[in-house]
Amino acid sequence: MRSIQTHISWVFIASPFVFKVKKPLNLGFLDFSTLEKRRHFCQREVELNRRLAPKIYLGVVPIYKANSSFSFRPDGQIAEYAVKMRELAHSGFLSELLSKGLVGETEITRVISTLHRFYESETPTPEIGRWGTREKLKISTDENFVQVKPFVGKTISSAAFETIRHFTNQFYVANEKLFFERIQQHRILDCHGDLHLDHIHLTPEAATIFDCIEFNDRFRFIDIANDLAFLVMDFDFEGRRDLGNLLLRNAAREFHDEGLLKIGDFYKCYRAFVRGKVESIQAIEPETIKPEDYVKHAARYFRLALRYVVGGSEPLVLVIMGRVGTGKTTVARQLASELGWPVFSSDEIRKTLAGIPITERTPQERRGEVYSPRMTERTYKKLVDDGLAAVATFACGILDATFSTRALRQFLCKRCAEANVRLQVVELDVDPEAIESRLRARDDKAAEISDARPEDLEKLNAAYEPPSELAADLIRSSASGTTAETMKTVLLRLAEKSVSQANSLDGEQ
Repeated sequence: MRSIQTHISWVFIASPFVFKVKKPLNLGFLDFSTLEKRRHFCQREVELNRRLAPKIYLGVVPIYKANSSFSFRPDGQIAEYAVKMRELAHSGFLSELLSKGLVGETEITRVISTLHRFYESETPTPEIGRWGTREKLKISTDENFVQVKPFVGKTISSAAFETIRHFTNQFYVANEKLFFERIQQHRILDCHGDLHLDHIHLTPEAATIFDCIEFNDRFRFIDIANDLAFLVMDFDFEGRRDLGNLLLRNAAREFHDEGLLKIGDFYKCYRAFVRGKVESIQAIEPETIKPEDYVKHAARYFRLALRYVVGGSEPLVLVIMGRVGTGKTTVARQLASELGWPVFSSDEIRKTLAGIPITERTPQERRGEVYSPRMTERTYKKLVDDGLAAVATFACGILDATFSTRALRQFLCKRCAEANVRLQVVELDVDPEAIESRLRARDDKAAEISDARPEDLEKLNAAYEPPSELAADLIRSSASGTTAETMKTVLLRLAEKSVSQANSLDGEQ
């Protein structure tokens, strides 16, 4: 017999059967604290899961305790209850198929078709529909933020936590009409609630979806977009954003539901945040083996949630630009660390192309060559090339450069448009006195990459053309505070931009 532990259950595999026992705990969002409650929720688990997996869920069996042993034989007192299931072949789980490169459009289509039949079989009711309102949804999201707060600074940064919370709350306000439309269209149903890779099993004969939420109805009384978002997020987490996007696009077409695409990133952010919470909780449980693995997974899920806030699901080039001395490089690097995205620096590229060690200041006699229009053109061409190449793998590339002229920015916009990649520009701004102070301090830094010093400031400022032409693609942000403060401000501004873009999309469609 093998055993597996989750944060709320013990699972015992005794081929050809599986027995699932609920832990005696109360986490607020679930309550298994008494034997009778565990019996009740075992029964609910069987009833609800038979909707999608009728041949798998066999029933609820009591576990008896006699002396110091446990048995299914009716001898002694009932000590616990277990859900009895048929074992599914390991090779058929969607997670296993994905790891072997065996998931493509055919498998995605089978999953969508199974879910489509399931959703159509569920009857929408006013009681269930109410769980699509902003007020009801906030019960779950507010609860998540309260429960994750103890993990700030451990598995999630303060900046990420505040940004995700700000995005969530602002999205509710800006998209109240969209939530109402989802209710009117009967998109709020008694769904699965825990739809991820490990809960889908495919064989040539059957597509089986199991282990839905039984312990809290509000986690099932959800928008089908919320249900699907878990699976899409799982694909993204495993580095298969292509399959996640394929699933969402094809489901929108199959269900005749364009709203899936409007609200998808919001729910994917929610799902990634929930997974981060669950992994964080698991990491601190006394019986957990290798808690550091759960900490790493939690951090990855929270990072993914932040990515949905900042970049959504579409390819993105994020540019951190501004005058010399505004802290572009430091902020860009901090953002890259927070989001797990690669960052490319024009200063590094320029010196690499010139054959100059990146932390050595360019010799005076080579300044004319290294900062010539020709070298600048080469530098920015490679910078944009590298950023766009990174998008294919990471969905985003961060560019750290001054982009001081309109011509350079036009080149950037043209390349992004040709690649069908969204562009978002953040211009950092600092008062002149602070810039001078920062440039003077560079002489004392051993690892300074930029060549600019106070004596260069007047010339550089004169050559800087403010990026007013970027308009909708531009966010201006003060960088007068600490790096941490600036990064948090930038993240919050990016979150607000994401909300406004989603709202604009809703209005257009």
